[in-house]
Amino acid sequence: MSPASPALPSPSSEALSSIATQIQACALQAGIAGRLADRGLTAGPVFLKAQKIIGHKLSMRNAAVADASYIVALRTDEQKSRFISSTSADVKPQEQWLEKYTQDDKQIYFIIQNMEGENIGTVRLYDQQADSFCWGSWIIQAGSASSSSIESALMVYHYALALGFQSAHFDVRKGNESVWKFHERFGAKKNGETAEDFHYSIAASDITSSLSRYAKFLPSGIQIQF
Repeated sequence: MSPASPALPSPSSEALSSIATQIQACALQAGIAGRLADRGLTAGPVFLKAQKIIGHKLSMRNAAVADASYIVALRTDEQKSRFISSTSADVKPQEQWLEKYTQDDKQIYFIIQNMEGENIGTVRLYDQQADSFCWGSWIIQAGSASSSSIESALMVYHYALALGFQSAHFDVRKGNESVWKFHERFGAKKNGETAEDFHYSIAASDITSSLSRYAKFLPSGIQIQF
């Protein structure tokens, strides 16, 4: 499925303020400040693994060892594996990786689900650099609703801002044109490249703008369950 994010007018200052208020309310309701205090921190950003994040038509739950078979099947799909790092068809290494992940506080790995509780994809947040995070391992399986890509991206950004991040960085394979165009429509700026990849970053102001412009895909923000 090719991500789609139609061009829309720039949001008003009132709309941007509404999104900022929504994110603050989300963080307050989830008790993020208290969780930071438990770690001896007065402010984020920091990776906190939510058990579940609920959006509009999607939810994202923390990946578990039992998800190994699904992840391997998704990552070895002929179409989906063209622009991601190669993965063994052997489930055992994935199980071992997920076992280590449960003790790893430097990344967050989600299984994306529809509201019927069916798995439809994955996404991962990792590589914190000051107040910036990287995200990837973003795969939406074929046959999913056409809005799944944009809603899952909005959910990632909404959650990251609630955690205190102020920007994101990521790489996209040059051949994956639909995805890098998707990110550019979201406001991502190209800041480098290699023979295979484009390097991007996106600031909080552009993230907030996209959350406002595409609010119909995530009209009530997200609910975070720890």
